[in-house]
Amino acid sequence: MSFEITSPSNERIKWLVRLRERKHRDAEGIFVVEGERLYRRAIEAGLSPRVTFVSDRGLRSVGETVTVAPDVLDKASYRSRSQCLIAVFEQSEHGLADLETGSDPLLLVAENVEKPGNLGAMCRTAAAAGVDAIVAVGDTVDRWNPNVLRSSTGSVFSLPVVVSSWDELDTWRRNRGIRVVAASPTGGKSIWDVSLTGPLAVVIGAEDEGVSELAESIADESVAIPQAGTTVDSLNASVAAGVVLFEVMRQRTSRRS
Repeated sequence: MSFEITSPSNERIKWLVRLRERKHRDAEGIFVVEGERLYRRAIEAGLSPRVTFVSDRGLRSVGETVTVAPDVLDKASYRSRSQCLIAVFEQSEHGLADLETGSDPLLLVAENVEKPGNLGAMCRTAAAAGVDAIVAVGDTVDRWNPNVLRSSTGSVFSLPVVVSSWDELDTWRRNRGIRVVAASPTGGKSIWDVSLTGPLAVVIGAEDEGVSELAESIADESVAIPQAGTTVDSLNASVAAGVVLFEVMRQRTSRRS
């Protein structure tokens, strides 16, 4: 089988290698998807690739497609294996003003969550729990990191992820009557004993520091996740988000029934 690109020194392969770094992705306003499963979910969400590189001619692709020798495409991968497909998409920019939250919104606020895998897992959990949007607070957030995309299993393509400051978010949510609840190991009442219905924004902080003092001061209430023992001082951020969000879902479902 002949391929259009057979050398790792090809300029388009060098371009893909550069796109492993956030500064190059952000400079061009693009992100990279690897593997057919994630690629299909991006397409199903209505996204159109700028270009798709494949090492298997049997893969169905959209738009411009370039065939690349398997070992060469693997060298361009963010990981060690490309899964036979690497595609480049345009970044979509959302702001708080773009969010359509409806009359009973549920938001997940991820504060200073640095690990891409955790942010991606939080996106996946949020989508399953019926969250309308994720608001990422903090300068370290890289929402287009390949590990965010992979850990989200594609939910990030259809669930809006907005980057905001606390000042902007606090003004926006007050204008819409959205209550803020911060999850903290030192929070007040247990999540089982607090009403989590109505327009709501749930704040989850980074594992090492938890929610910030600023977040605590802005929140209408702080809540704690009950734990059976004392050997663990905090939960993984994505696990904490799942516990709180599914309690929100349970309460909302009970209210409607």
